[in-house]
Amino acid sequence: MSAGRTAALAAGVAAAGLTWGVIEARWYTLREVTVPVLPFGQAPLRILQLADLHLTPDQDRKVDWVRELDGLDPHLVVDTGDNLAHLAALPALARALEPHLARPGAFVLGSNDYLAPQPKNPLRYLLPDARGPVREHVELPWRELVTRLTSAGWVDLSNRRGTLSVDGRRLSLVGTDDAHLDRDRFPAPAPVAGPTPDLHLGVTHAPYRRVLDAMLADGVDLAIAGHTHGGQVAVPFYGALTTNCDLDTRRAKGLHGWPSSRPDRAGGSGSMWLHVSAGLGTSPYAPVRFACRPEATLMTLVPRVA
Repeated sequence: MSAGRTAALAAGVAAAGLTWGVIEARWYTLREVTVPVLPFGQAPLRILQLADLHLTPDQDRKVDWVRELDGLDPHLVVDTGDNLAHLAALPALARALEPHLARPGAFVLGSNDYLAPQPKNPLRYLLPDARGPVREHVELPWRELVTRLTSAGWVDLSNRRGTLSVDGRRLSLVGTDDAHLDRDRFPAPAPVAGPTPDLHLGVTHAPYRRVLDAMLADGVDLAIAGHTHGGQVAVPFYGALTTNCDLDTRRAKGLHGWPSSRPDRAGGSGSMWLHVSAGLGTSPYAPVRFACRPEATLMTLVPRVA
């Protein structure tokens, strides 16, 4: 084959891949996982995780899809941050979350709740630390976002602890602010008044190892995170190339154990469950996904295996 034909074929493959990446970025899916983490004899508990919406004002289809998830009838909604990708996206986010705010909920913020996205060389994500030099950023309306969520009764877990009564169960919660911006300060231990909680949940945006280790030491049963986009562009039959943090790529998305990556070694002494969502959005400057569909997750918590 001539050099000209080879170049044309390569250009065609690249164009086809880019076209598919744009299509896949709008091909939303629901991931469903079962987590054996509840005390013996309890009924299942459903948790809906929303992650990394990266909303812009014109994403009506994504807004409608997120609203429809309320039909899953979760007992608890957990939002792990990076909701916004535009200064004017708060009304769209309010529409997306409106049916969910009537349910018990908890949240943390991500970097793209605080700061507007900027163009970035995508190859930087293959580096050990993709953040690069500090540049001037436009601040997003994160204070208004926090006010909307807390006014609905959702628990702000940004470097905080909290408790919730959910479907007759008592949950203790601990969370951190965004570790990707180095805003994480793990909250000091605090006694929980009243009966022993049925479950201890950890919530964070970016699953950096230091945060996960702190949650494990705190006795967390299940840690919930986002941020990674599942790698966003994955290699078929191989998986993610990056997590955009120091978490290993085997755990770029889905349910795993910590510190062992094997699910069959989670939930026992010295270990916890970890769920990382691939999330629903992308930066507006890199609006593609490949072999990594955008997702929300319904976690069904069931009793531990004896």
